[in-house]
Amino acid sequence: MVSFLGCFSIRVIKFAKICEICGLKRFFDLAMAGFLLCFLSVPILVVGLMVKLTSEGPALYWSDRVGINNTIFRMPKFRTMRVDTPAVATHLMKNPDVYLTPIGSFLRRFSLDELPQLYSILKGDISFVGPRPALYNQDDLVELRTTKGIHKLIPGITGWAQVNGRDELPIPVKVEFDEYYLKNRSFSFDLKILWMTFVKVVRREGVSH
Repeated sequence: MVSFLGCFSIRVIKFAKICEICGLKRFFDLAMAGFLLCFLSVPILVVGLMVKLTSEGPALYWSDRVGINNTIFRMPKFRTMRVDTPAVATHLMKNPDVYLTPIGSFLRRFSLDELPQLYSILKGDISFVGPRPALYNQDDLVELRTTKGIHKLIPGITGWAQVNGRDELPIPVKVEFDEYYLKNRSFSFDLKILWMTFVKVVRREGVSH
């Protein structure tokens, strides 16, 4: 397994460098999302079935998110909260743990709830790397990002703020990391963020709920 992951990482890095030379971030997103959907099709089906069998409601939760230029789009995730959960950000809830499904914490800890977002990448709503898309009602976050021009970026599954604190960051600090990404973005920076994301998921860092 270690040998396979090492070989796969080398191939991804080589492919990413070709994309960087050609300036084809979108091509990288499409190719990697398509490959991962095929490679992870069985795990995705298994997780969806587990969600469906362990709690009432659909396997997928479609969240209204703020995309590029503050347009609203619908982003799918595997449902980790009960269907009666208030439509607010987790950090604004007094006791979010009471709304978690039996496997919700597990899915979040390993970011398995994010797998359906590969569909959003193929659709063009998000990229692998970019500012994490805000909820439609996170007015404070949207306003700060708009002031600094961050709203002009395509949001991502992961980003510079995600690998520097994720759920633990207050909004002003999160926006500072987003602004740094805006001013320093490059394909090699994206590759660094993807690697740091992989390490943090394996180590289960930065997730409070």
